Amino acid sequence: MAGKSLAREDLPVPRKLPVIADLNVDPPDSDGEDCSLLPGSSIRSICRNNEEVKKVKTISTVKDADVMEIEEADQQCQGISVSREEKVSSLKAGLIHVARKMPKNAHCHFLLGLMYQRLSQPQKAVIALEKASEILLGCEEENRRPDLLSLVQIHHAQCVLQASSGDGSDKELEAEELEDVHIRLKESMQIDTRHGGVWSTLGLILLRTGRLQSAISILSSLLAFCPDNLDALANLGIAYLQSGNLELSAKCFQELVLKDQNHPAALVNYAAMLLCKYGSIISGPGASADEGAFPEQIEAANVAKECLLEATKGDSKVGTIWVNLSNAYYVLGDHKNARRCLEQAAKLEPNIMSTRYAVALLRIKDVERSQDPADQLLWAANEMASILKEGDPAVIDLPIAWAGLAMVHRAQHEISAGFETLEKELAESKERAQCSLKQAIEVDPDDAVQWHQLGLHSLCTLQFKASQKFLKTAVARCKECSYAWTNLGTSLQLSGDASSAEKVYQRALSLAAARQVHTILSNLGNLYRQQKRLDAARTMLGKSLELCPGYAPAHNNLGLVNAVEGRWEEAVACFKRALSADPLLDAAQSNMMKALVISKGNARCRTSKGV
Repeated sequence: MAGKSLAREDLPVPRKLPVIADLNVDPPDSDGEDCSLLPGSSIRSICRNNEEVKKVKTISTVKDADVMEIEEADQQCQGISVSREEKVSSLKAGLIHVARKMPKNAHCHFLLGLMYQRLSQPQKAVIALEKASEILLGCEEENRRPDLLSLVQIHHAQCVLQASSGDGSDKELEAEELEDVHIRLKESMQIDTRHGGVWSTLGLILLRTGRLQSAISILSSLLAFCPDNLDALANLGIAYLQSGNLELSAKCFQELVLKDQNHPAALVNYAAMLLCKYGSIISGPGASADEGAFPEQIEAANVAKECLLEATKGDSKVGTIWVNLSNAYYVLGDHKNARRCLEQAAKLEPNIMSTRYAVALLRIKDVERSQDPADQLLWAANEMASILKEGDPAVIDLPIAWAGLAMVHRAQHEISAGFETLEKELAESKERAQCSLKQAIEVDPDDAVQWHQLGLHSLCTLQFKASQKFLKTAVARCKECSYAWTNLGTSLQLSGDASSAEKVYQRALSLAAARQVHTILSNLGNLYRQQKRLDAARTMLGKSLELCPGYAPAHNNLGLVNAVEGRWEEAVACFKRALSADPLLDAAQSNMMKALVISKGNARCRTSKGV
C-alpha cells in the first residue's frame, strides 16, 4: 500500500582540493578540465580528465628571466625536500626584497603574488596581486600592459576564491566576492577571450567544493562571452543537475551534444541526466518496465542506453559508463544485460567503492524481484560491509553506505517474513536493519532520507507508532518530501487514525511530482473505501489508473471496492489485472481466491433459483 522510496543508490563524488591555474606553463591544447563525475538518485556524469587530479594550465603571455627562474625551481624538485624548501624560501625572500626596493614595479608584485599562490597562501597573494593591479591601472594609457593586467586580475579572482574555500567548507561566495569575480571575468574576457579556460576552471573549483549557485553564476557569465566553450557548458549542466534543476541541465547537455557529439562528456552527461530525471522514478509494484510504465520513462531510458552504447565505442575502459548503462537497462526491465554491464564495470574498477555499491544494490534488487535469496544477499551484505570497512571516509558517504547495508537486512527480513522462519531469526534480521539505519542517522542526524528509511522499515514491520515518529522527523527535516508524507499517511491509516491520514495524503498530493501522484491517489482511494465512501474511492482509484494503467495496488484496491458493492465478477477481473502487473502481490492473490469462491457460490445460487 505504501509508496516505497529507496535511499540514494550512488555514492557522491569526493570533493577535490581546489586546483589553481599555473601561470608558468605553456598554453593547453583545449580549454582544460571538463566536469567532474556526478551522483541523485542512482545516476552519475563523467568528466574529461587525464589523471585523477590534473594540474590546470592557463595561457601565459609573460616569459622572462624571473618567470623562468620559478619554472626551474619547480621542475628540479617534484617532491618536497629540504633543498626545495631552501630554494623556495630564498626565491620568496628575493621577490619580497625586490618588491620593497621597487614598489612601482607591477611585474615584481605579480610574481610575488604568484609565489604566494603556489605556496597556498592566498591571503598574502591577494595583497600582492591587488598592488600589481593598482600599479597597472595607474599607468598612463600608452604605457599600460593589458595582457599582464588581465592575468593579474584572473589570479586575483582565483586567490579570492581559494581563500574563501581554504577551510574546506561549502559555503557559497558572498555577494561582494562574487561581484568582484564577475567584474574581473568581464574585464579579462573583453581583453582576450582565450582566458575562458581559466574561468571555466574557476567554475569547476566552485562545483567541486559544492558551491553550486556560485558555479552556475560564473559559468553562465562565461558562456555569455564564449558560447562555444564546451567544457564550461558541460560544467554548467552538471551544476544544474546537482542543484536539482533538471530542465536547465537537460538544455545544457542537449546543446552540448548538438555542438559536439565527440565531446568526451557530451553523450554520457546527457544520458546521466535522463536517468536521473526518469530512471529514479519509483513507480511501484508492476509499473517499472511493462505496459503500465510511463511511455516517456521508457523512451528516455532507450535514449540514454543508445548514448551510453555510443560512449563505450569511444572508450570502453571507463567503468562509470558501464554502471550508467546498467541503470538504463534496469529501467527498461532488461535485468540480464543490466547485470552484465555491472560485471564489466566491476572488472574495470574493482576498487571503486561506488561501483561495488552498485553491484551489491543490483543483487538486492534481484533477490527482491525473485524472492529467492540464495547467496545473493550474503554477497551483497559482504560487499556493503567491505565498503564501510575499507572505504576512505573522505571518499564515501557513510550514511549511504550504512543505508546500503540496511537494505540488505531489510530484504532478508521481508523475505523471511514471507516464509516459515523461526521467530528468533526473523527478529534478528529486523534488529540488524534497524541498527544499520540508526548508525546512518548517527553519522548525519540531519539526513531526512535516513529518517525516512528508518520510518519505512518500522512501517513494514508494523511498528506504527515508531514509524510515525521517524517519518515526522523526516518531514521536519525535508518538508517537501512527498514520499515521506505518503508513508506517514499510510502509517496513520493502518493505525486507525483515518482523519489525520486523509490530511497527510492531501499534503503529499500537493507536493508530489506528476509521476508520483498515482500511488498517493491509490492510497487515498483505499482510505475512502475503508470509510465506506465508495464513490470517492472509485474516483480516486480511477484517476490513479488513468495516470498509470499498470499500477497493481490500484487494481487490487478497485477490486476491493467492487467486492464491497457485491460486483464479484468485476472484482475478480481487477484482482487478475493486479496479479498480471505484479505476480508477487500476495494481497491480490488472496483477494482473488476469496472473490472466486464467493462469485462461484453466487452463480450456483442463481442457477438453483432459475431451476
